[in-house]
Amino acid sequence: QVQLVESGGGLVQAGGSLRLSCAASGRSFNRYTMGWFRQAPGKEREFVATINWSSSRTYYADSVKGRFTISRDNAENTVYLQMNNLKPEDTAVYYCAADFSPGGGTQSVRGEYDYWGQGTQVTVSS
Repeated sequence: QVQLVESGGGLVQAGGSLRLSCAASGRSFNRYTMGWFRQAPGKEREFVATINWSSSRTYYADSVKGRFTISRDNAENTVYLQMNNLKPEDTAVYYCAADFSPGGGTQSVRGEYDYWGQGTQVTVSS
């Protein structure tokens, strides 16, 4: 079993920044791909960013490319999402997720992830 706990959400003005953290416990953190997703009210949960086990590969949704940065610290069992130049449309509950599939690459498909955190709310005011 893997437990994922997100933190760092909050209320910020447009143009501001937040850094989300996701602390993992359980199985070996450095063996799996991690991802961030978000879900706004009334919308489907959508992909935001992903990073492979070694941090050698990252991939972003077009809507956040150039503004968000995903990173991980395998020694601390933590993955981060640095969010800059936030916009009101970034308002959502943000979830981290872990994918145990072999291959070592990135993963943007929600259904491929095995474990999910409980989410953290990000609200961007205009």
